[in-house]
Amino acid sequence: MGVIRHVVCAMSGGVDSSVAALLLKKRGYNVTGVFMKNWDSLDESGVCTTEKDCEDAYKVCQMLGIPFHQVSYVKEYWHEVFSNLLKEYEKGRTPNPDILCNKHIKFNHFHKYAIITLGADAMATGHYARTSQEDEEVFQQTPKTGPLVLFRNRFELRNPVRLHKGADLVKDQTFFLSQISQDALRQTLFPLAGLTKDFVKKVAAEAGFHHVLKKKESMGICFIGDRNFEKFILEAPSTNHPSLFRDTLRTDRFHWIAEEPPPQLARNKMMECHFRFINQMALTPCTVTLNMDGSVWISVAQPLRALTPGQFAVLYKSDECLGSGKIVQLGPSNFTIQRSRECLAATQLSKDEQKPKPIR
Repeated sequence: MGVIRHVVCAMSGGVDSSVAALLLKKRGYNVTGVFMKNWDSLDESGVCTTEKDCEDAYKVCQMLGIPFHQVSYVKEYWHEVFSNLLKEYEKGRTPNPDILCNKHIKFNHFHKYAIITLGADAMATGHYARTSQEDEEVFQQTPKTGPLVLFRNRFELRNPVRLHKGADLVKDQTFFLSQISQDALRQTLFPLAGLTKDFVKKVAAEAGFHHVLKKKESMGICFIGDRNFEKFILEAPSTNHPSLFRDTLRTDRFHWIAEEPPPQLARNKMMECHFRFINQMALTPCTVTLNMDGSVWISVAQPLRALTPGQFAVLYKSDECLGSGKIVQLGPSNFTIQRSRECLAATQLSKDEQKPKPIR
């Protein structure tokens, strides 16, 4: 008989977290489902969508025969995510609430609730992502001989846990996980790591989770439901004015998921990799320069449209998400550079005209 290990699965009432809980149970884990209430919202018909989501999550747990809990982080969400959102808007910035929600709520408050309050050995979510320890012995259901060792103690290994893209590159959510702590990542399982969205839906259908399959896909701001935040940001007037294009940005102190910058960057203060500042944009080759204060400069060969302070610049090396930093400063726009060149050219022309002409 394998060692029974307790995993708390974050249940949103959606198909992804429902299948995540199912897969955990099939692997032999002792699973507890927990629904997080972060916001009170109403749909178009005046029905509280939070209550409906909670009911759907509870129904899945009943079908799986696992315990169900619910916990409220409305107060914490307001102070640590939403208030920050409003302050950033006041400054003319465009923050990413999903990254902040994962950092402060799911992988901080909820993580502590799962491990400390419920005494779990690990937590799990329905994110499409993978860690470097997914296939290691620490997550296997193999009988052990010798003295009993608590599962959570094995997480004390100091080799940093890496965050990698999931198998479904279209649904990959490492962008939204780029600010979570090493301690939380070390005690997190992503059951959907090796699966595609289509396969997850197939598993849900076979399990009889029809009530969650009928629901719309939840996208964008976690408290605004299916409104797509990134699409909203990209719908400023559709224009390619040169003032919207820049090739350089600086972040605040960069958050490295492995806690330390890559050896190459630490050694040379410069590194080639890729980055994105919106989840759905293609990865862009870039050069990263490490500053003494822990912030970084990011430069790209081709100027990008709509770089905006307040957004997060997320770095990647191959399929590994290295972490992220909030954009706090932008380099000059193409328009500014163009005007500067024109001014320099005009000044030079004026000087040339003022030079005395040779006497013939």
